[in-house]
Amino acid sequence: METITSLVDWSRAMFALTAIYHWCFVPLTLGLSFIIAFMETKYVITGDEFWKRTTKFWMRLFGVNFAIGVATGIILEFEFGTNWSNYSYFVGDIFGAPLAIEGIFAFFMESTFIAIMFFGWNRVSKKFHLTATWLTAVGANLSALWILVANAWMQSPVGMEFNPETARNEMVSFWEVLFSPVAINKFFHTVTSAFVLASVFVVGVSSWFLLKKRETQMALKSIKIASVFGLISAICVAWTGDGSAYQVARVQPMKLAAMEGLHFGKTNAPLTILPGIEVPSLLSVMAYRDKNAFVAGVDDLVYGNFDQNIMPTSVKMERGKAAIELFAKYRQAKEERDTLATAQIADIFKNDKFFKDNYFAYFGYGYLEKPEDAVPPVNITFWSFRIMVGLGLWFIVMFLVTLVMLKKKVLENKRWWLRISLWSIALAYLASHAGWIVAEVGRQPWTIQNLLPTNAAVSRVSSAAVQTTFWVFAVLFTVLLVAEIMIMVKQIKRGGE
Repeated sequence: METITSLVDWSRAMFALTAIYHWCFVPLTLGLSFIIAFMETKYVITGDEFWKRTTKFWMRLFGVNFAIGVATGIILEFEFGTNWSNYSYFVGDIFGAPLAIEGIFAFFMESTFIAIMFFGWNRVSKKFHLTATWLTAVGANLSALWILVANAWMQSPVGMEFNPETARNEMVSFWEVLFSPVAINKFFHTVTSAFVLASVFVVGVSSWFLLKKRETQMALKSIKIASVFGLISAICVAWTGDGSAYQVARVQPMKLAAMEGLHFGKTNAPLTILPGIEVPSLLSVMAYRDKNAFVAGVDDLVYGNFDQNIMPTSVKMERGKAAIELFAKYRQAKEERDTLATAQIADIFKNDKFFKDNYFAYFGYGYLEKPEDAVPPVNITFWSFRIMVGLGLWFIVMFLVTLVMLKKKVLENKRWWLRISLWSIALAYLASHAGWIVAEVGRQPWTIQNLLPTNAAVSRVSSAAVQTTFWVFAVLFTVLLVAEIMIMVKQIKRGGE
């Protein structure tokens, strides 16, 4: 068991490492692609060469970021096979479909039009080039859609049926997977947060130019576009964040309890701003649209609350083990060529709604050792959520203040504000990563909510091999990140030449 635990921990650490580095590149790609498209649209409409030069400057930064982001993304997808093969086998029929579609968008649509975007200047017409730029932006975000659909399915598995003959979950409704409320909210919340990050990046870099008294016109025009785009996106982030919390309350109540540090459930549950600072009844309103609603705490979900009809985790574990045992009987009957028994058990898995709702729904709990294993790291989730929300509110204020200063034509003289805008680039990345920590750490111990915990999802490989690969990738990704930063800084210092 110690070896398995070590393997699980190192496999999780390796995936987290790759995902963290990958997400250093992705959000800037998603948001900056649209900002570039806005700028090139201005160029095509006005014919002003200033906008062409400005577009090319931001496009250079986009290209550097995009190229390095692709490398980490490919490695991330390969890890599902190398480190999480049990997971991939168990749900590959479902999880593989959106990843395959993402590959089509990424390697056909994006790669085709990004080539025209970078190398098509003066080779194709202005309008054709502009179309390629817009399709690159749309393609990048559609690629993100399919990744987020796959991730949303892990948070709330829908549109599937377990096939005991293959020991796999198989898709029965593609549209239910694609249009699940969790997937819709996750997509819009994630991409709009990426738009905010890219907007902060453009404002911050442009502020550096104003501090250096260089490229003043390009900086001011870029700040205006990015601030408008960023403000609209930040408001959308807040709106979709509320929708996401509403969905979490229904499909991942333990994550909600961890996000709020709520150990004992309450009616009229307050929203905790910071420890000791609360807004009465707001959590109940956000979670259930009812100020009198009961919001379950960690202890309610682990040990049960019969007054609120909340099942103890120990009962879920018993039911999960019963489902696992029934599957074991199916495999035994199949080995013994008992066709009657295999047919009867298969029918239970496929058609018995009571069994599916009350036993198979807790399949993954059968792999837990004790009820407390169902509790995620509360402190990390609690503080990451507050960092994400607090910085999200700051960006709304930042864009508003910047637009007011632009309108009053005093921005370039407010050096203190320009420095704040520049340093806010780091805050944007912090907020973006904090959001993913809430999403992924908050759902532990599950790789698939309620169906497959991490200890049953890993590949049976040497823990030492995973550990060695972790350190190799840590060095490699760090070198890539440092290289990107150095190249980006060099390109920024060149300016819009």
